[in-house]
Amino acid sequence: MAVIRELQTINTMQAEYKSKFQRFATTLGELGQRRADLIPSTLASGDKDGYVFIMTATPEGYTIHANPKVFGRSGYRTFFSGQDGLIRQNWSAEPANASSPEFK
Repeated sequence: MAVIRELQTINTMQAEYKSKFQRFATTLGELGQRRADLIPSTLASGDKDGYVFIMTATPEGYTIHANPKVFGRSGYRTFFSGQDGLIRQNWSAEPANASSPEFK
């Protein structure tokens, strides 16, 4: 559940970032202390709770992948989210994507 909360935090802070800067942040570092100070430095580093968080800019906004550092050891699911705020998951080592089942 910690990873789900981190993804929710990133999505919420992206909305705040957009209201301040009229665009989404393109990296986790931009949401962190380098610019906006909206997320903790541990999350801005992209390495938290046994997962690696990767945020990528897209023409529409952004995507976030959260994958276990060691699948089966630090986590059993992969996650995906974007500017729509939906969190998607895969119960396999294959990274979740926009077509993966929604987390409910």
